[in-house]
Amino acid sequence: MRNKIFYSLLLTLGVTYFSNAQFGFSHEVGAFVGPVNFRSDFGESENTRNNLGNTGFGVGLVHYMNFSYRAECNCYTPETYFNDHFKLRSELSYTKTKLDHFGKWADKQSPGGAQLRSMHGEANVTDIGMQLEYFPWSIRQFTATDGAWGPFVALGAHYSFYKPHTYTDYGNGEVSALSMPLWPKYYDGGVNNDGGSTWSVVSSLGTRYKLTELSDLFVELRWQYYFSNWVEGVSPDPNIYTENKANDWNLWLNFGYIYYLD
Repeated sequence: MRNKIFYSLLLTLGVTYFSNAQFGFSHEVGAFVGPVNFRSDFGESENTRNNLGNTGFGVGLVHYMNFSYRAECNCYTPETYFNDHFKLRSELSYTKTKLDHFGKWADKQSPGGAQLRSMHGEANVTDIGMQLEYFPWSIRQFTATDGAWGPFVALGAHYSFYKPHTYTDYGNGEVSALSMPLWPKYYDGGVNNDGGSTWSVVSSLGTRYKLTELSDLFVELRWQYYFSNWVEGVSPDPNIYTENKANDWNLWLNFGYIYYLD
């Protein structure tokens, strides 16, 4: 996993160096934090308590290529639509979400309900990737105006490294291996705590706020869809349990700070 992250970072830095050498741009760096609602095979997908209960947190570091301004000459780049409305964002982030079963089946006062209530999980995901952010209003005008708002939408791809931890404490104490009774759908290969990696697609909607000449605040709502159903370590046979056929995904609400590098 460490080697994969290292090579991904090299690729991102290579893209940054090539773009800087060919086109010229300025740099922005920042950080963000916020709640993450993880949607998986835990609980009932349409249950409000399930959707609110399976919420964790995420943190991240970001780097932006600002194509409207060249820091090395303290000057604007040629005025084109792309330069004035797009930024390229590179990111390294981490999310952690504890998972439980909620809903009518888990609420039943029966052995099956007790099995579901006793089953717990944890999704740990490290992401590295890039997004292209589109600002419908002028980036130059936003940069030059304290107190301005800069809404944006974004689309990109991340490579995600996941390490799940699913267990049951049904019976006499917690066990790391699933040797205690489970709800039947999770037998026969329905649980796997091995780590892995997968691609994910990321889409965001948010806005920046011009705090000072060299700093912004931002808030964004992000949707992330993984090309795997094993990110949280649970995937019952989708041919039998069709309610669990969708891949894992999440919603982030991020709050962040951006600093412009001279």
